[in-house]
Amino acid sequence: MKFLSSLPLGGRKVLMALVLVALMAAGAFLLFAAGREIPPALAAKGAARPALTVTLVAPQTFDWPKVLPANGNVVAWQEAVIGPEISNYRITEVLVQVGDVVNKGQVLARIASDIVASELAEAQAAVAELQASASEAKGNAARAHELREKGFYSTQLNTQYQTAQNTAVARLAAAQARQLAAAVKMSKTAVLAPDAGVISARSATVGSLTQAGQELFRLIRGGRLEWRAEVPSADLASLKPGQVAALISPGGENVKGTVRAVAPSVDPQTRNGLVYVDLPKTSAVRAGMFARGEFELARSPALTLPQTAVVLREGFAYVFRLEAADRVAQVKVVPGRRVGERLEIVSGLAPDARVVENGAGFLADGDLVKVVEGNFRP
Repeated sequence: MKFLSSLPLGGRKVLMALVLVALMAAGAFLLFAAGREIPPALAAKGAARPALTVTLVAPQTFDWPKVLPANGNVVAWQEAVIGPEISNYRITEVLVQVGDVVNKGQVLARIASDIVASELAEAQAAVAELQASASEAKGNAARAHELREKGFYSTQLNTQYQTAQNTAVARLAAAQARQLAAAVKMSKTAVLAPDAGVISARSATVGSLTQAGQELFRLIRGGRLEWRAEVPSADLASLKPGQVAALISPGGENVKGTVRAVAPSVDPQTRNGLVYVDLPKTSAVRAGMFARGEFELARSPALTLPQTAVVLREGFAYVFRLEAADRVAQVKVVPGRRVGERLEIVSGLAPDARVVENGAGFLADGDLVKVVEGNFRP
């Protein structure tokens, strides 16, 4: 009041006019707000909103196999190392490449045969010469025997002719042996496949000299592959020949195999034993690959859910079960086997429960949800 009395008369009038205008504006706003209709959803102070729109799913029971997981390498069932059987001869032709399928006895490479051919011809000529000598010695011995019977030859002279015949026959046999060796050597100028299969490696090159023990090719016999799975020693007794094994190739394909044999010994370092699994012919796996797989031991019923319904938090598995009409409760469960996109629930969940199928990772215990009608899948 002292402030107003100290102002001039004109200033007091202006200030009072401004105060009056402000009071009128405030009254108009209150009248306008009182006349508006407030939505019921906003009228309820602190009304809760759904945390998520969800679909529900119920557990399903399936007859699932009990499996034993294992790891191992895919290797050739048997791999033959093919090398030259004659040394210090040049390779003149290579007829196969890595990956080629070959038959038993098929020519893989050729070795220079001109020198070997001349050795064979020389041996054949020596045999022909000695055959003539042996024939002559045989005739001489026969005549000497006849003349001795008539008294014209002495026993000593007849013995000499018989000795000459025996010597000629022995020399002929030796020449024939050399001819056979030359013929065998000639046949070795063609490197042949010892069995049908697939060429897995090739080191033979045209122009190189052959050496004793040299590797020219590797052959996977029959094209057969096997999976050598490493299994803990405690589980080896549960595996028998004929059991089914399922592999997952590096490309994600499933390959079915059959147990052929179980190793009779265990590695003392790893305490694992090898299980040999025959694999079918397929391009999904190749020799040298590492593969994961499992052995089917038995079958038993399993209560299952989609993997999307199970949430892992702090090292435990949880699902969100629908409580009442629109709230969910976080329930701890124990997971078990996994087949495809479904997971076994060993305990913690009733068979008639309804749980959130997708988006459970965004929920918390007690959250309000909106259930999409018509999407419940029993």
